[in-house]
Amino acid sequence: MDEQAKLSRADLRSVATYQKGIITCILVYLIALASQFVLPQPAKDIFFIGLAGLGVIAISIVATVFVFLLATKVYTPGIGVLLGILTLLPIVGLFALLVINGKATTILKNYGIRVGLLGANASDLDRQ
Repeated sequence: MDEQAKLSRADLRSVATYQKGIITCILVYLIALASQFVLPQPAKDIFFIGLAGLGVIAISIVATVFVFLLATKVYTPGIGVLLGILTLLPIVGLFALLVINGKATTILKNYGIRVGLLGANASDLDRQ
């Protein structure tokens, strides 16, 4: 998408919503990554074979959907597909999430919407 293109109020709300989904995926991804270093070995075996295995697959799918939806709003559909595929790869997916989150933050800030650790400020979106 061209930086000069004007986004509608609905588009800004979509960008903010998709960004919140991506931020949630980043947080879950980081918690799963950190738990590998915190949990004792017997708990790791049980946790990562069962619960975390399914959870990581689910988060990867959810992240792919949010990345695609957000990338089609701020980039082109082709880049949306590429970033969506990249989210399915371990570690690379985290970087794809961070890249698209950074782009969304930049766009929202350019429109005067405050963006914090957990995403866009809802009251700023209502004023747009």
